[in-house]
Amino acid sequence: MKTKVYIFDKALFKSYLAVLSVISVITSFIFIFVSIPDQCKLFAGIMFIVMMITIYFGMWIYANRLKFTNLKINNSEVDVKIGDIFQEGGLKVIAFNEYFDTLVNEDVIASSTLNGKFIKQHIEDVDALDNAILESKHLLRRKLENDTNRTQGKTQKYRLGSIFVYDDYLLTAFTKFDEDNRAYLTITDYINCLLNFWNEVDIVYANRSVVIPLLGTGITRLKDYETMSEQEKLELLLWSFKVSRIKFTYPAKVTIVIHESLIDKINFYKLKGII
Repeated sequence: MKTKVYIFDKALFKSYLAVLSVISVITSFIFIFVSIPDQCKLFAGIMFIVMMITIYFGMWIYANRLKFTNLKINNSEVDVKIGDIFQEGGLKVIAFNEYFDTLVNEDVIASSTLNGKFIKQHIEDVDALDNAILESKHLLRRKLENDTNRTQGKTQKYRLGSIFVYDDYLLTAFTKFDEDNRAYLTITDYINCLLNFWNEVDIVYANRSVVIPLLGTGITRLKDYETMSEQEKLELLLWSFKVSRIKFTYPAKVTIVIHESLIDKINFYKLKGII
């Protein structure tokens, strides 16, 4: 087990004190009616201390092994968990590049990415998808310039954060591409993209639950903030949802699905304290 929550973590110790106060109230109430013989008081004291230490270590182990947390943001339910986005219900967000490219050939889109798996495993007619994107009235006002210098893939750019609804999927223009078809963002692009993304979600989600991967991981490069961790990206995603003021009315909710490979990089226990 990788240590993500340190033994003397402040939030953990604060939670422990809350547990300790409850136990103290209960034991004080019990001792009103029950007295401990003098010859047993030392043993009882030692056992109480051992129990308190055991409880603390149990809470510490539990905090490090968390794979799920539930948050309340803007009166909306937000679940964060380990899982497979394709196994989830609701509208599933799939990050595309700014061209909404669908060419999976390892040069434009790698088959190992979530984007590549979606196209190869969940789209039967790629040409039909391309035509639907091109003819989308929603995307019409989100078009940017044409990049006629591209030798592979599409040439029409779209504003970052733009969403195209396709069946149960929200295809999202999330990354820029350089001349070598490498996905990248600046930190400014990243923040603006998230804010625009939530605005788009507010337009199209129609009170349905939305399932989101941890956007910005994998092969996407943050050019001016290369040291940003997956934990920081997750916290920024949650922050952007909070400031967007979008509200999901029950039973609709937001679920952020973290890939199993990132489990050691995400501190689920910490998330409760940032919102």
